[in-house]
Amino acid sequence: MIKIGTALFEACEELERERGISKEVLIASLCDAMVAAYKKHMRIREATNIEAILDEQSGEIGVFRTKLVVDNVEDPDTQISLNDALEIAEDVEVGDEVKIEVTPEQFGRIAAQSAKQVITQRIREAERNLVLQEFMDKKGTLTTGIIQRVENRNVIVNIGKIDAIMPQKEQIPGEYYKPGNRIRVFVLNVKETTRLPQVIVSHAHAEIVRELFELEVPEIEDGIVEIKSISREAGYRTKIAVWSNDPEVDSVGACIGPRGSRIQTIVSELKNEKIDIVRYSEDPVEYIVNALSPARVVSVDILADDEYAHDAMVVVPDDQLSLAIGREGQNVRLAHKLTGWKIDIKSVSQMEKAEAANFVNYEEPAEEADEIEEQDELQQEIEEEMNQQAVDEEDFQDEPASDELEETEE
Repeated sequence: MIKIGTALFEACEELERERGISKEVLIASLCDAMVAAYKKHMRIREATNIEAILDEQSGEIGVFRTKLVVDNVEDPDTQISLNDALEIAEDVEVGDEVKIEVTPEQFGRIAAQSAKQVITQRIREAERNLVLQEFMDKKGTLTTGIIQRVENRNVIVNIGKIDAIMPQKEQIPGEYYKPGNRIRVFVLNVKETTRLPQVIVSHAHAEIVRELFELEVPEIEDGIVEIKSISREAGYRTKIAVWSNDPEVDSVGACIGPRGSRIQTIVSELKNEKIDIVRYSEDPVEYIVNALSPARVVSVDILADDEYAHDAMVVVPDDQLSLAIGREGQNVRLAHKLTGWKIDIKSVSQMEKAEAANFVNYEEPAEEADEIEEQDELQQEIEEEMNQQAVDEEDFQDEPASDELEETEE
């Protein structure tokens, strides 16, 4: 046995407190290192009956080989005679197993070098697994971090035991990320690597809005108010559709809060991003009207509603057209993402012109048909007159002249 003292156990307990690696994992790593060093020292490649045992009471560790007690020894590496076994233990019988210490002399230095390498490797693996498990559980949730630095347009955010990466596409356009500032981010993905896991976070994800509403609105956390859909263009505007499972609770009012206190907290967290809270409805017409707020809607015509297409024509007053469409089409685009309906918006005057054009196009073929019919009748009358005139001329030519008749009589 090799005396290692109590310093090892103290170091294991300290690592467990600081890094969360259990004492049992470190002791198991030390024992595995001892076995690996013994096999290398004795030039043994395959052996399943070798193990290292650590006595926590005495602070000693040794390498032992398990052998089967038999009458006739055929394999000395795995078997031991009964007489030899009785020298080790007094109450053994044939068929029992005994552990024989095989720790070489001057094995401490060799074991220490091997143990150092194995334990270091195991500690790294244990840390990686702990971090991986921790952030796998955090995947799809909101967490708070501290901005560390900006590298190649990526923002590095410390979220505890690891530095996460926020790619440029997951950042809010125009936002300045100052090192040292605290920030709430959404854990998008966790990738396992040979070293520490790589965590990807987002500051522009729509689920951030959901998490903030769940934190600020107790009715949402309790399940009374339900968030049906969210569409967001980070840094500019967000639309959120809510529904109340309790008829006595106003879903929109619950999200706004007394004097707008709840919504103001969320808007401040999102750096004054505009938020439209709309009431969800199972009726697509009502849902589309709500989604296009703050614009007023005159009518909604459902053009297609099946598994392949959801198309609607929306008519708004002339003075509401630009508001309904939004800057660069933002309002109608967010309404489309929120409802899942393809929305075509026209003003009242545009619809009147379109209907008038369709009416003219419908009347023109009828008028043309009447003109063609009149022309055909006129042509027919002309042809009949010409035919009658030709017949009369033929009859006139067939009658003899009066002078010729007189000559004939004479």
